[in-house]
Amino acid sequence: MKHKSWAAAIAVLGVTVATAGIALAEKPTTVKAGNLVVTFNGGVTPKALPKKTLAPIALNVSGTIATADGTHPPALTEAIVDTDKNGTVDTRGVPVCKQGELEARTTAEAEKACKPAIVGSGTTDVELQFPESKPVPIKSKLLAVNGGTKGGKTTIYIHAFLSSPVSAALVTTVKVAKVKNGRYGIRSVATVPKIANGDGSVTAFSLAFQKRLFAYKGKKHGYLLAKCADGHFDAQVEAKFVNGAKVGPGKIVRACTPKG
Repeated sequence: MKHKSWAAAIAVLGVTVATAGIALAEKPTTVKAGNLVVTFNGGVTPKALPKKTLAPIALNVSGTIATADGTHPPALTEAIVDTDKNGTVDTRGVPVCKQGELEARTTAEAEKACKPAIVGSGTTDVELQFPESKPVPIKSKLLAVNGGTKGGKTTIYIHAFLSSPVSAALVTTVKVAKVKNGRYGIRSVATVPKIANGDGSVTAFSLAFQKRLFAYKGKKHGYLLAKCADGHFDAQVEAKFVNGAKVGPGKIVRACTPKG
């Protein structure tokens, strides 16, 4: 069965931070390391979930990367997210899109090529800092695309397109696999490509996954699923940067309401 952590679907991105059940109304989690300041937040709906069985959910996540002194932040290269064993992403029957269908494509072209496989969307902010010039902010739409499950690993692609002053498609690859680590049952590793030959850094992102259903063997299921076994979800996040800096792991614990 092609099941992986629902948080993996978000572990993402041109930034890619995933969380398990963080409510948007709650205070964002902030992790500092030297001059780096990373925050992340998110929300799962509904908050009340079955205690023993998995149910479809919608998910929103967001985050920022900044420096304490206001200088251009280093580029994110990798995000590692361990998530609660009470969440799942079910890829059975979900259309698959290949990485090659997303590369070198604008957002509109990527949407057209992979529309059935799109499982989430949002925005990201990128800051370009060329030598001897002022930082240039750029905003882009994000697309989360199902890449399928093979060999026990699920792949999720996060697509963004920068149009000015550079023109480039960015595809972050997220690999999701099971782990045995106490409360945590899934590890998601997101590999972030270079932006503008290393001169660009992600500074903010927001990504939403709707409660979408897919058919498999005559039955419908949610792409993202979760249960509230004991009143809370746990996750921990670690981010690595091009200059060798590491932030985290930062732990997150958020409440949910068990039903039944």
